[in-house]
Amino acid sequence: MKYLIIMQVDPAVLEQLTDDQQAQIQQGHGAFIAATKESGEFIATQALADPSQSKVVRSSGGQPEVTDGPFVESKEFMGGFYLLDVEDEARAVELALQIPDAGIPGLALELRPVMFADLGEG
Repeated sequence: MKYLIIMQVDPAVLEQLTDDQQAQIQQGHGAFIAATKESGEFIATQALADPSQSKVVRSSGGQPEVTDGPFVESKEFMGGFYLLDVEDEARAVELALQIPDAGIPGLALELRPVMFADLGEG
């Protein structure tokens, strides 16, 4: 089963981290990537820019319209993700608990099963 682990970021929480804590997080992500690659469960990961750099495309009057945004009433945003291929949901949870963000108050990880995937292979 493929699972997407979405990293929910709160910039206010990240701003309060010490340099040492930030280094521990980076090292923890590196270790997580290495371990899931070694186990064969890793498919991909991406870190995303801050939403202030985003554009939104939506229909307005039947025509596509591009605007800055999104401007949502939320302090959290999707900061990145891991795409994993695991045996079951229990394994996805087990792996998510190893991601450094899981141990930081104010950050969150959302696990979502993938219903369809085309990874551009072949």
